[in-house]
Amino acid sequence: MRQGFLSIFTCIVMLLGCNQSGPALPASEKERLPQEKNLVLGLIPEHDLFQQKERYQPLTLYLSEKMGMKIRTKILSRYGNIIDNFVSENLDGAFFGSFTYALAHARLNVEPLARPQLLNGETTYHGLILVRKSSGIQAAKQMEGKTFAFVDKATTAGYLLPLVYFKKHGIKNYRTYFKETYFAGTHEDVIQDVLDGKADIGAAKNTVYRRMADLDGRVIRELAVLDRSPEVPENGLAVRGDLEESIKKKIREALLTMHLDPRGAEVLKKFGAQRFIETHDQDYLPVLQYARKANLNLATYDYRNE
Repeated sequence: MRQGFLSIFTCIVMLLGCNQSGPALPASEKERLPQEKNLVLGLIPEHDLFQQKERYQPLTLYLSEKMGMKIRTKILSRYGNIIDNFVSENLDGAFFGSFTYALAHARLNVEPLARPQLLNGETTYHGLILVRKSSGIQAAKQMEGKTFAFVDKATTAGYLLPLVYFKKHGIKNYRTYFKETYFAGTHEDVIQDVLDGKADIGAAKNTVYRRMADLDGRVIRELAVLDRSPEVPENGLAVRGDLEESIKKKIREALLTMHLDPRGAEVLKKFGAQRFIETHDQDYLPVLQYARKANLNLATYDYRNE
């Protein structure tokens, strides 16, 4: 009986041994094992949180599969956060607006990879200064004592454009010229605030204006455009300069060739683009020139909203 028990015990030990993958590794050995590489990309608040997730999630999932690594996004609460949080949040890259890219390149040495060509063929956008047609405002001199809505101090369309406009029309201190100024946070909010009468004047990008106009006929019927900025690159992906070259190459190739893949083409359509095109630092020269017109030094510029 004892001999039978020993035989059963021996079999159990052997079975347990077969189910093990091998001896447990010491903690020091585990640390030396290759870890799964993740990429973290920041997103500026061009649209509200839900719209940003809906737009970028299919794209990041596609890139994750193509590159064989997990890519996750972090949507930031405002434009300036992309600079503050790039290091603190260990971001590997971000889909920058034109002005946030210029700031990030000057301070963080990020490198542009690609930007989308939209469904209408455009690869650039411009800013607009908007008023309600019923307000009677047709020039800067009629804006005194009114309310002006900006987007964020780190945007071309939503802040640089108004600064240049004010300088051109002799408005030396907009804080005293207007009854009130404020930062709405997104281009959509600026346009909606002007449309609803919360603000008398606002500045926002034309692509968002057009998208909202397609959904709400009041945008075209009730708003008028007083001025516009030069064309600047559409929001594109730039990564930290010290990111591994092999990863830069993979993500660039995945973006630039996805329109040739049927599944990639479908993702692009949901994203609102035909394809991605290669993008270089020199493409942002109009932003730098515009910043100079506004007397801004990118190395010292305080992009935090007041």
